[in-house]
Amino acid sequence: MKIKKNIIYLCDAEKKASGGAKIIYQHSEIINSLKNFRSEILHLKLKKSAKWKISLVKKIALQKFVNQGWQANQIKAADNFKHKWFQNKIITKKNLNFDAKNDFVIIPEIYAHLADDLLINEKINYAIFVQNGYAINSTSNLKKINKVYDKAKFILSYSKDITDCIIFNFPKHKKKIVKLNISVNTKKYKFKGRKRNVITYMSRKLPQHSARVVSLLKVYLPFNWIIKDLNNMHEKEVFKNFYLSKIFMSFSDLEGLGIPPIEAALFKNKVIGYTGEGGNEYWKKPIFTFVRSGDIKSFVRHVIKNLDIKNNNLSKQQKNLSKIFSKEKEEVSIKKFLKNVTKL
Repeated sequence: MKIKKNIIYLCDAEKKASGGAKIIYQHSEIINSLKNFRSEILHLKLKKSAKWKISLVKKIALQKFVNQGWQANQIKAADNFKHKWFQNKIITKKNLNFDAKNDFVIIPEIYAHLADDLLINEKINYAIFVQNGYAINSTSNLKKINKVYDKAKFILSYSKDITDCIIFNFPKHKKKIVKLNISVNTKKYKFKGRKRNVITYMSRKLPQHSARVVSLLKVYLPFNWIIKDLNNMHEKEVFKNFYLSKIFMSFSDLEGLGIPPIEAALFKNKVIGYTGEGGNEYWKKPIFTFVRSGDIKSFVRHVIKNLDIKNNNLSKQQKNLSKIFSKEKEEVSIKKFLKNVTKL
């Protein structure tokens, strides 16, 4: 049967762990499992000449440097790139050529301004996938930002906070917003063992904050407890540590919907820390304990207070989270979105 649409996701080619990239991969895989649809992922990277030029401009005129974002003539397809820190079966696209008849492009908000040259000029239909409402201004060229959001067929969101940010920035495009769901599969890998006296965190999130919390915690933590940094581990190792740990410290900072706190909670961890704003919609007791960003002393007090918590008491709320972030809901939302795409 003829493919109705080829859904192409644009994604960065950064090797480090990224929840946003994992979500893009998951959505692309789901689309590839559906009849009459195909999905590819096009990874973007800067040309070497562009990297050198940008670095030079910053050094010579640091105070006058204006962020214009990557430009279309500075990028290329990273044809041999694929994220390897989690299992995936994506199909990669190795060039910047698009078919106006069959292709529909989904571009992340951090590259939204590139739609002007890559898509609008070539009459390619596209949607902007906003994964962080605080990164909407991908360039200081506000005229271009307004243009690409005006021309977008849809604006995709997967949290209340992201949607609120979109409406705040582009109130006239409220009707363009399409809510997608995301999922977390805790049964992806098989583990054995019981919960241990382990506290986990990820130091790439607000490293200065986490370093101070960890330093102070070591003063008060009983000798039979350990603190483990899960920074840039393979997904399987992260899940294994969540499976065995009892407490996860969240240092989320202005994120659309931080994934690690959700994953930790679904593995029956007590989650203590910052919501990152996006987490406000699910950050509820008893699993989640809120700490005001920067309140290091309060953060440490809450961790110490919860050392004796019984993780079994978190089961009921954990089941509700499993339903909210289920693969079934994710697939339903994607199918609904694709129906709108095929009507274009």
